[in-house]
Amino acid sequence: MGQGNYRNGFEVTLQPQMLSLPLTWRRGRKVFVNSMSDLFHEAVPVEYIHRVFTVMNQAPQHTYQILTKRPQRLLALDPGLLWADHIWMGVSVESAAYQDRINLLRRTRARVKFLSVEPLIGRITGMNLGGIDWVIVGGESGPGARPMQEGWVTEIRDQCLDAGVKFFFKQWGGVRKHQTGRLLGGRTWDEMPHHAPEQEELYAAP
Repeated sequence: MGQGNYRNGFEVTLQPQMLSLPLTWRRGRKVFVNSMSDLFHEAVPVEYIHRVFTVMNQAPQHTYQILTKRPQRLLALDPGLLWADHIWMGVSVESAAYQDRINLLRRTRARVKFLSVEPLIGRITGMNLGGIDWVIVGGESGPGARPMQEGWVTEIRDQCLDAGVKFFFKQWGGVRKHQTGRLLGGRTWDEMPHHAPEQEELYAAP
């Protein structure tokens, strides 16, 4: 990608030189901790995960969003992690086959818990959203993107409304996502957890 941090492509590569960067930002930002990685990947050492949490706690002016597809490891490490209100924890739930991740996330001590239902590739009904604060839904994008049906999205939105969970619709996606937009039922859905402060948006991967 033309950057030294991605010299190994998508192989797990630690970036310790990036960890202290949030400490240099005075103005609060939203930080996507691992936009193209998974902090709880088996190849990431426990010590490194603790270092990430230490930095997040040292810079509470920011809101950190962590996303994983490995909630089993998250739950195993949960007792030793330093959770705070500004550290949000989410799991990916692309289809009904991955609903078990919600139950594992719910068992953690994370203060703010969210679901990333993207790319949504199938219908998901009957979700137990107890203890979940936020649900993000989006369609797949880029070459070969699988289509997302509107009914799949509205079912999830309605489940969120019934459960009092904040709902955010990111995009319809598709091969040309800029043309499909992000309107659902004639409006945008930009709900955020009530814990969310007004901050500058930023995505970073340590």
